[in-house]
Amino acid sequence: MSSRFSIWVLLLLSGVGLGALQAAGVSQQQAEAFSKKMAIVKEQGTSGSKSQAARRTPFTETELNSWFAYRGGEVMPAGVSEPRVTLIGNGKVKAAATVDLEAIAKQRSSGRTLDPWSYLGGRLPVTLSGVLRTENGIGRFDLEEAAISGIPVPASMLADIVSHYSRTADDPEGVRLNDNFKLPSQIKQIEMGAGQGVIVQ
Repeated sequence: MSSRFSIWVLLLLSGVGLGALQAAGVSQQQAEAFSKKMAIVKEQGTSGSKSQAARRTPFTETELNSWFAYRGGEVMPAGVSEPRVTLIGNGKVKAAATVDLEAIAKQRSSGRTLDPWSYLGGRLPVTLSGVLRTENGIGRFDLEEAAISGIPVPASMLADIVSHYSRTADDPEGVRLNDNFKLPSQIKQIEMGAGQGVIVQ
């Protein structure tokens, strides 16, 4: 997985969430603050020095929302837009983005009457909720619910979407939902609280 894409996956699973962004909280200054923090995390992850004490980099939901609003285009794949963030606490996150489902629907549809992919296409809101678990440099996202345009869908449909948009030349199958993944930049864990998180290296 490329470092550019692994950062996108990390941010997405860290809490791309439901609900409208409050314009008063989202700002270019907050986006810049988040960018600086991620630069520090990356630098600490590539430095050869081993620190005895854990290095902790806190971030807020507003900073993450602002980063997605002003800088998210740098890492989001084409066809995925308008991510929004809600960090609920105790690892629980909710996620939403507008996703272009046309290509996936054409590829996945069997043409059968009861195949849900036969009825989907265009740009639609995709939402999910679940729990992000991280420990010893390994992360896992346990999906609890998924919906397209507010209609609940099986986990397999969300897995198709994640796989499609996470494919790279190095990883043609893409990310598999609910599989363990290695955290980038020597991150040991991400502590998720209500409205805030801490990256621990």
